[in-house]
Amino acid sequence: MERRLSAILAADVVGYSRLMGIDESGTLQALNRHRCELVDIRISDYKGRIVKLTGDGILAEFQSVVNAVACAAEIQRSMAARNENVPKDERVEFRIGINLGDVVVENGDIFGDGVNLAARLERIAAPGGIAVSASVRDQVGSRLNLGFEFIGEHMLKNIRQPVQVYTVSLAPPSSARLVAQNRNTCFIAVLPFTNMSGDADQDYFSDGITEDIITDLSKISSLHVVPRNTIFTYKGISVKVKRLAQELGVRYVLEGSVRIVGNRVRISGQLIDTANGDHLWAERYDRDMTDIFAIQDEITHAIVGQLKVRLLPEEKKAIATEPTANVEAYTYYLRGRQLSHTWTKSYLQLARRMFCKAVELDPDYARAYAGIADCDAAIRDWAPDDVPLRRILDMSARALALDPDLPEAHASHGLAFHQSGYDDRAAAAFERALALDPNLFEANFHYARFFFMHGNFAESVQYFTRAAAIRPDDYVSPIHLMSAYRSLGRVLDTENWARLGLLRAERALNVNPENSGPAHRGALALAHLGDAARARDWAARAIAIDPDDIVAQYNLACVYSVLGDVDQSIDLLEKLLPNSSVYHIKWFDNDSDLDNIRDDPRFRKLLTAAMMQRERVERTGS
Repeated sequence: MERRLSAILAADVVGYSRLMGIDESGTLQALNRHRCELVDIRISDYKGRIVKLTGDGILAEFQSVVNAVACAAEIQRSMAARNENVPKDERVEFRIGINLGDVVVENGDIFGDGVNLAARLERIAAPGGIAVSASVRDQVGSRLNLGFEFIGEHMLKNIRQPVQVYTVSLAPPSSARLVAQNRNTCFIAVLPFTNMSGDADQDYFSDGITEDIITDLSKISSLHVVPRNTIFTYKGISVKVKRLAQELGVRYVLEGSVRIVGNRVRISGQLIDTANGDHLWAERYDRDMTDIFAIQDEITHAIVGQLKVRLLPEEKKAIATEPTANVEAYTYYLRGRQLSHTWTKSYLQLARRMFCKAVELDPDYARAYAGIADCDAAIRDWAPDDVPLRRILDMSARALALDPDLPEAHASHGLAFHQSGYDDRAAAAFERALALDPNLFEANFHYARFFFMHGNFAESVQYFTRAAAIRPDDYVSPIHLMSAYRSLGRVLDTENWARLGLLRAERALNVNPENSGPAHRGALALAHLGDAARARDWAARAIAIDPDDIVAQYNLACVYSVLGDVDQSIDLLEKLLPNSSVYHIKWFDNDSDLDNIRDDPRFRKLLTAAMMQRERVERTGS
């Protein structure tokens, strides 16, 4: 049992029962959207940890009380902007309470009077407001541009002594706002660059340009750049710059467009001061494709110059470093990255070919080697015998040798170690990847799977939640969260994530109706929600799309297990277990979706035999 001093943030939705009574589906969708697009991201940005979700409530822990208050203020400001045009009786509004106190840590959860007091303070807070204890107010002092109003001493339920309570005055963000680190910081958002080529297939390139500019600007310590996962929720949406700035808590917005014609590229960009609407900088570049990296560099330095930011020597070096000198390799890499987000064997194989072409054109392209390793590791879900573990380790090691500070390379190396059974080295690699880039999807997703396979569901929840927030099109993480929360006995959280997973799976299926992935994962969500008829319909659809997909077969075995069809579930597992890797058999052993068949002698015999067989194959190669 561990004890420590922490800042505890407790939040819940005002009038949640009333909202659910009016529109259950709409309320759940809105709440999950606010969590994924705003709340979870801000908690992570301010170095917080989501301890647990309780239906409409959130409990988070921060090591810095200043960060906790700054995070709460940003959430409430952004929610106010989001609710601006929403009818009052339909708004999702949060109350937030923050306390600084001693907590007891056990299995990732936190307990004690410090936690209880934060929960009581949350109930005092006004809708859209923040209530804090005197200890919080004293620690924050004047380090944030926020005011504190004393609202008296309160006797709170199950708290022995009266508590001095303050509310936080949410002043509008100013141009000289101090962030939690107590230094002057410019807050900027880079909107997704518009693809002006008239070909939707060129989106990968404009998205790639946007992401690379975000990455470069994020290397500058005196800039706070809105993360990719947040900004891409605005892609294709017409929104006024001033309102967007209010929602995101930024003063400066960079917007632009990309047009490709043959071997020529036209990139336009403009930097807007949202405080007064002034265009601080605007430029149009008509260049050969070979100049693409020079253009990105010029845009970054133009922003730095306009905002009068002083670059540290290491920041200058980081920005000047190009991922590759070969533009054709770069375009193949961007295509591969886009394709790899569609989690099916055929798309992953195609993505791998794109990455291989990139390294053929540039043998020193570290990111492309990391992409190959990630694809190989994922393809093992379908065909473990086709992808030797040594190849994954070699590819990720090559990426690291070329760029020791590449977060993607550390994440792929961690996955390779994990699949090879070197768990200590895997954990170290994942931690390094997240230290370099906390918003890297692959690092969060694979680290979550790492914890899941060790039966550490509380930790897996933290990283799956982050992964789901980073990629709004990710339907896999919500499905894993559903299973993890089921293992933790958290029924309401299980249902909430099942609904979000189903929503995202439906969207993905509409975009790619030939993809069995969202169909079989949607079937699993429906099974958890108790909709047996629709679960079976979706299961049949998944098999119709791809009858040979062993990942689909496994998830459908889980569907039948959840529905209580023991024989049907085991019949499916009997076919696929002999073809599964040790890595995946370990997953099966911890997956709560199979709890209904866990003690069946037939299942136990199958699992034991499959494990012995695969260990022999992976040890001897035959």
